[in-house]
Formats: sequence, C-alpha cells, structure tokens
Amino acid sequence: MDQYELIRTAARVYQKSIRQIARETGHTRKTIRKVLAGWEPKYRRRHEPASRVMDSVAAIIEGWLRTDQETPKKHRHTAHRIWTRLVEEYAFPGAESTVRRWVREQKARLGWPTVTAVIPLDPELAQEAEVDWGAAWVRMAGEERQVKLFCMRSRYSGMPFVRAYPYERQEMFFDGQTRAS
Repeated sequence: MDQYELIRTAARVYQKSIRQIARETGHTRKTIRKVLAGWEPKYRRRHEPASRVMDSVAAIIEGWLRTDQETPKKHRHTAHRIWTRLVEEYAFPGAESTVRRWVREQKARLGWPTVTAVIPLDPELAQEAEVDWGAAWVRMAGEERQVKLFCMRSRYSGMPFVRAYPYERQEMFFDGQTRAS
C-alpha cells in the first residue's frame, strides 16, 4: 500500500510521467494507470489448502472412528492417540494439529455430539476448598515413619495448607479444616 501512495505522490506532487514512475518503482505502466485512477487491490480471502497428507490415511481413521461409535467412551480413540498410532504404525509425516483438526471435522460430519461445558470459577471467600491426603516419610525421634499429609487449597486465594498427621482419620480431617481456616 505504501508503494501505491508513492506512485500517487510522484505523479501529483512531482509531476512525473507514468513511464518515469514505472522505471523507478518497477511496476508496469498498466498498474500505475490503475493506481492513479484510484484502484486499490482488494483483500482476497484464501481458503485453507486441503491437507494432502491426510488423504493417505483418511480411510484408516474413518474406520477407527466408526468402530469407536460402538465402543464405550473410555475406550475410544482420542485425536492424540490416533496421531500416535499413525506415526507408529504407518510412519505418518503429518503434524498432530493437522490430525486433531481433521478428526474434529470428521466427528462433526459423523454426527458425534459436541459437548461444551463452562464451569464458573468465581468462588466466594472461605466457601470452597480442595482437599486431599498424601503420604510422606519423616524421621521422628531417630525413627523413620510414614505420616499422612492433609493438603487443602483455598479456591478463593489459592493458598495451600499442609499439615502432617499420624493417621488419615475423620478427626484429623476436621482438625485440618479448622486449622486451615
């Protein structure tokens, strides 16, 4: 676009001829006439090229997806698993993102339900927390011993609280909650 402004300035301000502008800018005289007439190139939306790399394995993946429709959800192929199998079994040269996009389009074409879920993450102060138990080995009085770790993280502030207990019992759970507050 700056070239077109340069052409207009050369013609209007410096009174240069079309032939001279063509020589200086390297554009054809036809292009310079178009620019001086007010022509500007229009934006052309380019369509994404068809992924030729998928053509060789399309039938294989479609077969996997069709069999997946009859299997339980936990046993179905993910796009990552499909890509991994293609690389291992067929020496597939394509990228994982290409396979993910292609699988998403094929699942939509086959009529698989698409699930979009939104979980609000706006907790109230001191209302929500995540709690879990863990284990650690410690040395107490010269003796190695396993203790249970009460781990709690406030959803509001994200601050962690960890306390060691000898056992993983309900009393320890309530004590941990009380001390964490």
